[in-house]
Amino acid sequence: MTCRKVFPEADARYPVCVSGAMHTAKETVCRLLDDLPDNASLEDIQYHIYVREKIERGLRDVEAGRIVDQDEAKRRMAKWLGE
Repeated sequence: MTCRKVFPEADARYPVCVSGAMHTAKETVCRLLDDLPDNASLEDIQYHIYVREKIERGLRDVEAGRIVDQDEAKRRMAKWLGE
């Protein structure tokens, strides 16, 4: 049984932050699992969940205005690298 049968009402693959329709973490992970091959290891699954969470966190930061423009990023990098 796939997760799609459990959550048929969803209209997008990973809608947590992008579409505006909030779905539970369980629904998001279930869709992610459906997209992975049957022989995916636990490490593969953990990696995909980790990457998905980082993307969602970045999108939330953008929506909240927690961003830095390119010039500021270059200035900070130069400071960190001692340039």
